[in-house]
Amino acid sequence: MYVQTEVTPNPNSLKFLPGKKVSNSGPYEILNKEDIKNELVRNILTVDGVESIFLGEDFISVNKSNNSKWEEIKHIVISLINDFYADGNEFVIDQNLEVENSNLSEIEEKIVKILEQKIRPAVARDGGDIKFKEFKDGVVKVQLHGSCSGCPSSTMTLKQGVQNLLCHYLPEVKEVVAI
Repeated sequence: MYVQTEVTPNPNSLKFLPGKKVSNSGPYEILNKEDIKNELVRNILTVDGVESIFLGEDFISVNKSNNSKWEEIKHIVISLINDFYADGNEFVIDQNLEVENSNLSEIEEKIVKILEQKIRPAVARDGGDIKFKEFKDGVVKVQLHGSCSGCPSSTMTLKQGVQNLLCHYLPEVKEVVAI
């Protein structure tokens, strides 16, 4: 198996593409190896310098600390991914471990629909994800995951991309902020 890597706009995040399914039920971010029993995720999180992992449908984004170098991490992560799939595993996560939004107002449902259909695919290409958290007094609060979390260009993307798009489609939206 050949695991490809892609750089992301975040210099501390690298996207690993195993060429196989990664998450069978939506995006998922793991910050602490104690929070999950999955062997691959736990092993990657034990690599010196790795801070978090984000699982997309067909990719794994790994975030490292500022003082770590990709040359010291990349080959280890690729080896761990190869071993995981060589052992016959078909995907990393098979169940959605996060609670979905429920009891949303009509405007909140529209916001979520735009985020899911127009914004999330673009953010996923960069190894990240965006989740709706709240809409109140014209302000949409979102949470950034994966490569987007801590990315130097995420503020610009949020304001010039996400905010402009939501304001265009929904005049009720005045601002978008990350929490």
